[in-house]
Amino acid sequence: MSDQKKEIFSGVTQRLKIEGFNVVNVDDTRPWGGFFVIDEEQAQQFANVYFDGLNVNDLKISGKLSPKILVVAPDSRLSWQYHHRRAEIWQVVSGNVGIITSDTDEQGEVKTLTPGTRVKLEKGERHRLIGLKDWGIVSEIWQHTDPENPSDESDIVRVQDDFGR
Repeated sequence: MSDQKKEIFSGVTQRLKIEGFNVVNVDDTRPWGGFFVIDEEQAQQFANVYFDGLNVNDLKISGKLSPKILVVAPDSRLSWQYHHRRAEIWQVVSGNVGIITSDTDEQGEVKTLTPGTRVKLEKGERHRLIGLKDWGIVSEIWQHTDPENPSDESDIVRVQDDFGR
């Protein structure tokens, strides 16, 4: 892992600790960066800090939410993907990031998102998060749409992926 990536992950770890979040999983091995999974019991606290106090009860589709922090490396792209069992809400925490969205498998143009920008992605909507010049940090809440079968990392349909996954 590069020194810069270690520094970014260390900074996010410290910030989450200071804010009182219980991190239940960290994955810093992704070729595009990685993520932090926050205890679901802290969903409202997470929304207060990272989504301007958004009421999580208004977000619940099936009763389960999963808060995460995504860390996106410069000049790196997550897969062009969609999900069968979740919708997502993203808010840019720091750095500018790019996003592509579409209702079909055709990718459109990259839109730049700046800190504070919020995006709602519907279940089945194609999307791709893109690191631009600097590291980007994005807060994310998964809105699980199937109460009998909550979404997880296997609920990713990759239409295209730079890393052959």
